[in-house]
Amino acid sequence: MKVKVCGMKYSENMEQVAALRPDYLGFIFWKPSKRYFEGVIPDLPKNIKKVGVFVDASQEEILQKIKQYQLSAIQLHGKEDVMYCRQLHSDAKGINPKISLIKVFSIKNEFNFDLLKEFESVCDYFLFDTKGELPGGNGYVFNWEILKNYPSKTPYFLSGGIGLEETDKLLEFFGSPASELCHAIDVNSKFETAPGVKNKEMLVTFMNTIRQYTNTNKN
Repeated sequence: MKVKVCGMKYSENMEQVAALRPDYLGFIFWKPSKRYFEGVIPDLPKNIKKVGVFVDASQEEILQKIKQYQLSAIQLHGKEDVMYCRQLHSDAKGINPKISLIKVFSIKNEFNFDLLKEFESVCDYFLFDTKGELPGGNGYVFNWEILKNYPSKTPYFLSGGIGLEETDKLLEFFGSPASELCHAIDVNSKFETAPGVKNKEMLVTFMNTIRQYTNTNKN
């Protein structure tokens, strides 16, 4: 199971978190966010993928950010439709042939999985987050039981208010069929001391637990 730490903002904190070797670091390019990023990304280990998070941004802006920050993945958190995703993915591959496209869908108490079908051919991953007032970072968990009905073959990121207190629940989820296509766990606000500042000690505890489970349960 991979781990994505999203909402990175400050260079020194990025270096601290990168030392823990997460699989992904997320950078939010949505100006209303408290974690809006417009700084400098320090040199990171090559195996850490940089994810740009966008909300209904222009394709020109996204392509510019891919070039500027050498992004490995694009996470779309708005109302982007299939045609938008297809064109963006094609153009982005012209910059980075290995770039991934992640489309976010928000869940609260129920979800219509039929909405995913048309996106399956243009997205590498889906991301399921908690539906709330903001596009993301609402700080609470949705009902993961909904994912037991996941019909797609597209791997997904699990997000939405995940913190240390969810560790036991996560391990239980990992043991269920619903987690079969769960590619990564996405964490953010529950591991912060301030918006954009991640608590290294909390992340160490969380990531060690995830990695121990993953290593124990490898096929």
